[in-house]
Amino acid sequence: MAWPERPSRPRTILFACGLNAVRSPMAAGLFQQMIGKAVPSESAGVQKGELDPFAVAAMDEIGIDIARHKPVTFEELVDLGEFDFDLIVTLSPPAHHRALELTRAHPANVEYWPTIDPTGIEGNREQRLDAYRELRDQLLARIQERFGKSAAGNE
Repeated sequence: MAWPERPSRPRTILFACGLNAVRSPMAAGLFQQMIGKAVPSESAGVQKGELDPFAVAAMDEIGIDIARHKPVTFEELVDLGEFDFDLIVTLSPPAHHRALELTRAHPANVEYWPTIDPTGIEGNREQRLDAYRELRDQLLARIQERFGKSAAGNE
């Protein structure tokens, strides 16, 4: 079955990772701060984890509050009838594979952005937080490179 052509600039974006607890909520928060409501974005995971407090802290440092984020899975979005995305940005290999499987039934473009998983970093609080800051900055640079800064900003 041939899907209709999707617009070059996506109307809706899903950021996805393994547990929807670190990378994808951070990416969605950064995207929303940069682009605003002009392009709605969500995040999901292959499985559902618990929101990581280090992710919350790293984002809070730059004025983005993700503390109320509730992790969800791909399947929950599908079951709720909320799986209508033009672009799925995957941030982990399991999320990438799951997104590709879902495109058999849901037309969407999929982009894989390899990212570090800061949850495995050991050390003191500051060393661990530095790994989350590095991820945050990597995601911000990638979002800026891919989407540019919207004229709408954060309106």
